[in-house]
Amino acid sequence: MVILLLAVVVIDVNIYKKAEIKSSEKKYFAQLKYNEAKQNIEDVTLVTFDDYLINKATTEKQIQDQIKEQEYLAYLQSLIVYDNMTMDELADKLNRSLKNELSGYGYLYASYSLEKGVDPYIAVAISLHETGCNGKCSSLMKTCNNVGGQKGTPSCGAGSYKQYSTLEEGIKGFIDNLSQNYFAQGLNTPELMNRKYAGSTTWATQVNNYISKIKER
Repeated sequence: MVILLLAVVVIDVNIYKKAEIKSSEKKYFAQLKYNEAKQNIEDVTLVTFDDYLINKATTEKQIQDQIKEQEYLAYLQSLIVYDNMTMDELADKLNRSLKNELSGYGYLYASYSLEKGVDPYIAVAISLHETGCNGKCSSLMKTCNNVGGQKGTPSCGAGSYKQYSTLEEGIKGFIDNLSQNYFAQGLNTPELMNRKYAGSTTWATQVNNYISKIKER
């Protein structure tokens, strides 16, 4: 009877010791996981290790997405878009001719012109001719943000020329006009545009002079 009781006690002690070891192992591994999480992610409140894994996976995906986006942007920047130039190179070239209030708008002229099927050289050349911004910009351009001598509504003051709220809006509106009313109708050179765009018979020659200067810069 005594021997049997001792055996039961021994068994109970062993079970307790095993349970204690198992519990301490859990705490040990839990601490390791927590320490690992704490080292890898800063400024994140960790509730459970599962949350850490989710956060880590999300962070890694975001990093991968950023890398892919950067690679794609680099690819786009390397593309030849016009006259054997990339978009950045074309914008820089146009910027060398854009002065005063139009200074720095080369990228807008380049990207929006190509998007709308307009020759960017022609767009900038007409703007320079109509605004005089190669020297001092006209009052129409300064007051109404009208870069192409466009007529329409809303009118600028009491005149017939069109008013734009911002210079960016004015440049886009001007290029939209070239796209819809000229290039879409096959009028894609200064000579073909002359009769419809201006009353002066020398308008095309003057615009072509500006195009030559733009290309040389």
